[in-house]
Amino acid sequence: MYRFGDPQFLSLFLAIPALLYVYVRRRRLRSGAIRYSDVESLKQADVRHTGRNRHVLFALRLFALAALIIAFSRPQTGVTSETVSAEGIDIVLAIDVSSSMLAEDLEPNRLEAVKAVAVEFVEGRRNDRIGLVVFAAEAFTQVPLTLDYSVITDLLGQMEVGMIEDGTAVGMGLATAVKRLQASDAESQVVVLLTDGRNNTGEIGPVTAGQMARALGVRVYTIGAGGEGLARIPVGGRRYANVEVDIDEASLQEVAETTGGRYFRATDRQGLSEIYEEIDALETTEIEVENFTTYGELFHYPLAAGLLFLLLEVGLGQSVLRKLP
Repeated sequence: MYRFGDPQFLSLFLAIPALLYVYVRRRRLRSGAIRYSDVESLKQADVRHTGRNRHVLFALRLFALAALIIAFSRPQTGVTSETVSAEGIDIVLAIDVSSSMLAEDLEPNRLEAVKAVAVEFVEGRRNDRIGLVVFAAEAFTQVPLTLDYSVITDLLGQMEVGMIEDGTAVGMGLATAVKRLQASDAESQVVVLLTDGRNNTGEIGPVTAGQMARALGVRVYTIGAGGEGLARIPVGGRRYANVEVDIDEASLQEVAETTGGRYFRATDRQGLSEIYEEIDALETTEIEVENFTTYGELFHYPLAAGLLFLLLEVGLGQSVLRKLP
């Protein structure tokens, strides 16, 4: 970024065309004759000092004037810096890893689809702390709230069915996620809960966990993952069975509405991706940016150039371009 500290001096450039006009006019009007006893020395002097070089001194004077005008105008260069203050959001992803998550109504199966979309969600966040809770018959914290997104994406990739005893403790998964946010001082605290079934174990039910979240000011977005009707699921080796999709949408919707969140239904991979994108848009981080510009003076460069041109004019005028008396 460049600017002039005293730009009014730039108007002095108007004097340069005027000086050029006066110089040209004076040379055209100059006339007269001088008698010399020896014209040979005059011829040699004319060859050496006139022709292409006869305007050099005047050109140097104009360059010096232009450089000094620029110096008086105080050219400056600015360096802009930003101070960013971000108000982040604390988000906990609570993901079901029960055996039904191997159903293939979401390609390649529910769990792999959820893992891929959740990784995209995490990588798209900025300045937000994110945690990860997994649940089946029990629930535990896989990653506490952190800004190290690489850790979260790595552990998302390592999630698999069988890492916890089978079952669907939706209430315990939500309660564990809410507990992770209990000590949070973020302006906004969010849980994104995903399951493909209904609560069938655990000491706390989904609705009770939702009331806990509301009491702590935690907003919960719930996602029911699964198609309609029957879903193909592996039951051992190369054997598959068609199982009825059974998502407790009523309780998931009640939890979301109780906490000020929303309930979503993902019936395919594309729909799941769009749901996470919508949640990403709903939970935006507030960022304040202040710009500061620091200017440094550059006048010494044109000032030095102007003085150099003046010295050249004087030096050449007294030596190789000296005029005959």
